[in-house]
Amino acid sequence: MNDEIEMLAVQVGDALRAQGRMLVTAESCTGGWVAQAITGIPGSSGWFDRGFVTYTNAAKQEMLGVREETLIAHGAVSEETVREMAEGALRRSHAQVAVAISGVAGPGGGTPAKPVGMVCFAWAVQGQATRSCTERFPGDRAEVRGRSVIRALRGILDVLHTTG
Repeated sequence: MNDEIEMLAVQVGDALRAQGRMLVTAESCTGGWVAQAITGIPGSSGWFDRGFVTYTNAAKQEMLGVREETLIAHGAVSEETVREMAEGALRRSHAQVAVAISGVAGPGGGTPAKPVGMVCFAWAVQGQATRSCTERFPGDRAEVRGRSVIRALRGILDVLHTTG
């Protein structure tokens, strides 16, 4: 899994550099793992602006401007929330591309409506409509988190290839 993450991070860097864009991350359940993967690549300061780790609802509100109404109506693990996280990360950075992640990594915390392994993603590109999706990953906490990092990086590549 780590080799795939590193390979994807290199590809993300190449794509961002080629387009002259910067990336910002807004992470909850991955705890900064996407930012860690990105900054593990030499020269990433040329295309990575910053990362927000917003594990609590208060952090999502204070650091990214997620509305309390959104959190009450949809919860932290929702496409509505991750879209606001990604858009807020763009507003609070110098980046043009953002990724946001929030999910239930386990082993506890799941509900019938939001089971362990459910992770929501959003990708925002300045001047474009924000994209989002929800995935359900099998495995333990480490596997869910690792698969989430891979999905987040692949999603960045997808938006860069369709907007570049």
